[in-house]
Amino acid sequence: MEIKKHGKGMKKYVFTSLLMLSFYATTASAWDGQDANSGENVEIGSGELVREGENINVDVNGRMHTMDVKNMRSIGSSVEIEVYDNETGETKTLEMER
Repeated sequence: MEIKKHGKGMKKYVFTSLLMLSFYATTASAWDGQDANSGENVEIGSGELVREGENINVDVNGRMHTMDVKNMRSIGSSVEIEVYDNETGETKTLEMER
């Protein structure tokens, strides 16, 4: 009986571990895209929580900008993120690759 209980527990542990690893693998890399208006390259760093109402740090052609996420939506193979750039005082649309 002990072996069967241990076996089920081990399966659950392995499944949970694999699930966590896949989550961290998808959030560990940077997210590349472009400013829809200016065409500038942008990169949202790993570890940034990109959700409406959150502040994010965005690398815009080598310069870091703090931006407030206003809106997000999926468009085909990309994600549009409407942000307010605290450095420039402008509202921008970032087109990010999926």
